[in-house]
Amino acid sequence: MESGSFINDKNVILGVCGGISAYKSVEILRLIQEAGGRVQVVMTKNAGHFVGPVTFEALSGQQVLHDLFESNGKDGSIHHIDWARAADAVLIAPATANVIGKIAGGIADDALTTMMLAVTAPVLICPAMNTHMYRNASVQRNLDRLRRDGYEILEPASGQLACGTVGPGRMRAPTEIVAKLNECLAPGNLVGKRFLITAGPTREPIDPVRFISNPSSGKMGFAVARAARQRGAEVILVTGPVTLPDPIDITVIRTGTARDMANAVLNHFDTMDVVVKTAAVSDYRPKSESPRKIKKARDEMTLNLIRNQDILKTLGRKKKRQFLVGFAAETDELQNNAKKKLEEKNLDILVGNLIGSPDAGFESDNNTVSLFFRDGTVESWPAMTKDTVAHALLDRVARMMDETHDRKSNDRNN
Repeated sequence: MESGSFINDKNVILGVCGGISAYKSVEILRLIQEAGGRVQVVMTKNAGHFVGPVTFEALSGQQVLHDLFESNGKDGSIHHIDWARAADAVLIAPATANVIGKIAGGIADDALTTMMLAVTAPVLICPAMNTHMYRNASVQRNLDRLRRDGYEILEPASGQLACGTVGPGRMRAPTEIVAKLNECLAPGNLVGKRFLITAGPTREPIDPVRFISNPSSGKMGFAVARAARQRGAEVILVTGPVTLPDPIDITVIRTGTARDMANAVLNHFDTMDVVVKTAAVSDYRPKSESPRKIKKARDEMTLNLIRNQDILKTLGRKKKRQFLVGFAAETDELQNNAKKKLEEKNLDILVGNLIGSPDAGFESDNNTVSLFFRDGTVESWPAMTKDTVAHALLDRVARMMDETHDRKSNDRNN
């Protein structure tokens, strides 16, 4: 079963260039190690003005390559070649305009740029520089050339820079960079697929200050969206009101009510290959919304409710080629309720969990789920992080889609 970290047990070369963001490279190194990766650091000469090689050697437990000739082994080994050969991925963070230009032009005049000519592993480059430098036509040409050559570029964030300028050029946060690195190492078994994922709760207004909702955090849906994108899918994430930030490289549509979510989902459904409905959608809404705050007038109040559209059931009726995954949180009789929903809503997989489990819950980072399939098979998984559940689920989805494709191909050939 896949874990959420594709960095685990991988050899990662961390290239550090001479920019003020070099201090963030220390945190990046730590995060890669926490994800199970082995890190070797290659520094430019100017990087040493910001963070010394001793720091990286102490944290990585490995020799730092910073001089093309002095760093070679006494046994005749050529470190920049050996390291390039052993690398599973290369991450350059921060990447300065100087080094970006050298790599784009094939210039090899130090340990880092020379090693880059020998690298065959995936490369992620994280630019960091002054806004005007970043927008300079020559820098943009070099970045475009690197993209055409197959390098992955994580565009810098906008904000207040060390030089006082406000605009793009600030290196992304270490957590974002390591998440992108994880994506670069993920299996590309969903490349070319279009995913629609729903997440979070919905809110059904009673009056301007009150609403019916539930405590769904959206964490499970966001985890599935990230995992699908990491595997190469094009992802649309339709989410109810949550506090989670938008994931990188994912189209996010934020909605409020169940009707809002239904409209967003149905507007995109026909062009999707896979739909994963993790959202906790309100089954009912108030028959009418009061335009003013309802005052306390009586000891009891009756609230008339009407049914919302069952989005998942609607998709099950409409689906043609789409692969449909639903989620169900139950308080009891998980197996009976899950199997019933699987059939009634014409799903390919139903993911169920019991509310109140100590290793699961709306706000928890973990989940304990069971998968129900149309052939009657049930898989009960142990408690895992929601990221791990997401990747394990997508393993099943990819495998089942491949099996369906192979079966149809055989039918045509016969």
